[in-house]
Amino acid sequence: MSKKTILITGGTGFLGVHLARSFLKKGFMVTLLDIAPLDAKDLMGKVTVVSADIRNMQAIQDAFRNQTLVVHAAAALPIQRTRENIFSVNVEGTKNILEASLRRKAKRVVFISTTAVYGVPKHLPEKEDSPLDPIGFYGASKVKGENLCLAYCKRGLEVNILRPKSFLGPERLGVFELWFEAIYTGRRVFILGDGNNKYQLLAVSDVATAVEKALTSKVSCEIFNIGARDFGTWREDLGFVIRQNTSASKVTSIPTLPAQLTLTFLEWLNLSPLSAWHYKTMPVPSYVDTKKAEKLLGWKAEKSNKELLTESYTWYKQHRNQVLNKVGKTHRVGWNFKVLNVISRI
Repeated sequence: MSKKTILITGGTGFLGVHLARSFLKKGFMVTLLDIAPLDAKDLMGKVTVVSADIRNMQAIQDAFRNQTLVVHAAAALPIQRTRENIFSVNVEGTKNILEASLRRKAKRVVFISTTAVYGVPKHLPEKEDSPLDPIGFYGASKVKGENLCLAYCKRGLEVNILRPKSFLGPERLGVFELWFEAIYTGRRVFILGDGNNKYQLLAVSDVATAVEKALTSKVSCEIFNIGARDFGTWREDLGFVIRQNTSASKVTSIPTLPAQLTLTFLEWLNLSPLSAWHYKTMPVPSYVDTKKAEKLLGWKAEKSNKELLTESYTWYKQHRNQVLNKVGKTHRVGWNFKVLNVISRI
């Protein structure tokens, strides 16, 4: 084909939309495959949208025809709760994507995994060969997804695996909306623990760069950690956003153990969108070694925690009236924090 093509699963989600914009600028023909409709108006008419569930092999096969590159970003997030839901998408769905890529002779696949595969950090900084001890169904499903990728490598499919830290940017809501709304209204910004633990995040623009390099690099069948190179503690980084926006908010500590017990109970009752991955890793230092990606992919993160949090909050502030009270189970909408909001006000 005269023009390069790329298929992005989960393409109408937060990461998918940012990837689509990035690859359009580079002259790619972009196809987005997702079960959710595309609501990014700037992409309408510029990309092909395929409505299909990755668990349905029959439904996705035609979309892979003549695709040069594939980014597999579709996933059921921890908010989906049940093992059946999460594993059916993140394991069986991943197998379908890899099989379709192999059958249609895609040149390269990039699988978006997660640093949740490490669980509560124990070997700081976590390296690609650190022991895996995932928390919950989401992390465990991603480990199985990675294993499938490596198995398909042995069958001749070129796959690279990225393990990004939690990434933010314009249009990112999800769990972060809780803090953004508190900063906007001048209420307390609650954090688990004393907030003096270093916690690495990542800009979605840096994820897009890593994806491009993982797709076009000479190396394949490798796993890469990616995260911000410049990051501080929660108190430092959230405090910076508060000061920059002259908010009356204050970063306020919540005792770790009582909060974790409460959140565990609320999660069990299905009254909180926060999963064990969120409340068990937030109060401890969490960061990964990115030297492998820097060396083999020539990638480096451009934005610091302070920059990416500021960028994300600025977008929220400008679009608050459009997104407030819209809830769902993806990163492009808020999550249902009603019970937590009541607790925080008390």
